[in-house]
Amino acid sequence: MLNEPVDVLIIGSGHAGGMAAKVLCEKGVNCLMLNAGPVADVGRHTQRKAPYELPFRGFKPPGKLEHVFQASEYNTNVWVDEQEVPYTFAPQNPYNWVRVRLFGGRSLFWSRQSFRLSDYEFKGKSHDGFGEDWPINHAELSPYYSRVEDIFQVYGAKDGPPQMPDGNFVLDNEPWSESMQRFIAAGKPLGVTVCKQRTARGRDGLASSVNLLIPDAERTGKLTSVSNAIVREITVDKNTGQPNGVHFIDRLSHREMEVKARVIVLAAGTLESTRLLLNSKLANSSGLVGRYLCDQIYGAGVTCSVPEARNGRATPRLMGGGAIVPRFRNITSKDPRFLRGYALNVTSRAGGLEPRNFAAYGAELQRKLDEYHGSAFYMTLMGEVLARYENHVRINPDVTDAWGIPVLHVETKYTDNEFAMAKDAVETGSQMAHDAGFEVLSSNVVPNPPGYSIHEVGTCRMHDDPKKGVVNRWNQSHDHKNLFIVDGAAFTSAGWQNPTMTISALSMRASEHLAGEMTKLNV
Repeated sequence: MLNEPVDVLIIGSGHAGGMAAKVLCEKGVNCLMLNAGPVADVGRHTQRKAPYELPFRGFKPPGKLEHVFQASEYNTNVWVDEQEVPYTFAPQNPYNWVRVRLFGGRSLFWSRQSFRLSDYEFKGKSHDGFGEDWPINHAELSPYYSRVEDIFQVYGAKDGPPQMPDGNFVLDNEPWSESMQRFIAAGKPLGVTVCKQRTARGRDGLASSVNLLIPDAERTGKLTSVSNAIVREITVDKNTGQPNGVHFIDRLSHREMEVKARVIVLAAGTLESTRLLLNSKLANSSGLVGRYLCDQIYGAGVTCSVPEARNGRATPRLMGGGAIVPRFRNITSKDPRFLRGYALNVTSRAGGLEPRNFAAYGAELQRKLDEYHGSAFYMTLMGEVLARYENHVRINPDVTDAWGIPVLHVETKYTDNEFAMAKDAVETGSQMAHDAGFEVLSSNVVPNPPGYSIHEVGTCRMHDDPKKGVVNRWNQSHDHKNLFIVDGAAFTSAGWQNPTMTISALSMRASEHLAGEMTKLNV
């Protein structure tokens, strides 16, 4: 099979790669998909064990997953081992790179928040003068967003302001709880809008590539998938200078192989796609591959208690539900403290509060936990990180992974803009909580390190000018007409929104364009 050239080679099997496979195969294009990890078989590969049966009693094995905050000894096999596939950074500027090499990638684990970017993101430079505009706008991507929302069965209400465009939703008509109603009322004098969350329901308990996208591609008979295939480099035709395939390594046997392809679609995830391009020395006439790394700031937030719900008085009418406060800064007026804006994820929950919220221990702490149980109200930050040239990744030639491939060095840090944004978010959230009659138990204005949001984007940004971007408006390399980058690397700016819907919509749009260009023999 690998001796025969393929029409399209797709590297990666997450939302971006799965969408590309679905669209291209349904258009009649023969595709080969390579994924660096195995197919997950939950029935075969899981065991039930008590903490005392495990070497580290359920905690993370030292060194393996230092920067994966979700990791524990129970799920270490899910995440990429940082000893096996390391990356480097300066100690004073840590970076959290969370990676999954199972078939389906991080689509198996995302939070399912499902937002569109608005023209405040697509045309950010036109609005405030910073950075670059995307070459596309919301109107151009809206039909694709609608189709993606239908596939993922996005549940939400059509209550968004212009900075949070409404979409093709399974309508959420559930009433707000009383605690949420009080929070909504507290926001109105401040010009803060509170909206229903927008969440992908998916199907059969999953909203992933492996159950919503790849099966459609497989039903066409046009998709061949290879697991445990670690791509070393993209190869180039000596006569044309254009990509013509890849060298890859079997993860288990370390056997070296290659495959030829008419078109390469990169969908390995922002930083893995960038690493592959840098190691292959491709698509970089602009010098911008790896530049403008950005994400969202997470970690800052406010924890409150609803007094009426304490001492066992919580009811479903009083407590419960989630909300999103979409960006409200720098919309109709300019804030002097920072550019762009942030959102707040809001949760009213009738469960327990964490012990860290109370300055007590022993019997006094237990009394507090019992009293406050059922009264939790949380606000957490999701803020835009500006795309800056100096925030970048590059190859570290002195360090290689378990297969001898040079690794990435990440050089990025947050600036005063992000810290001012986090401070304002906590101050505004605390004021709203006070005005709603809640007790603020704790707050944190310091964001977690870059990468913590797991929303890294921007290192192969989209721009009409080949000197200012890596791909064009169709996610097509300016340098190589048969190379497409359809994951988050193509983002021109991050926005405050979870990027999954935008990645999926861009991949759908790019793949339809590619299929048309192949039919016309332009690619």
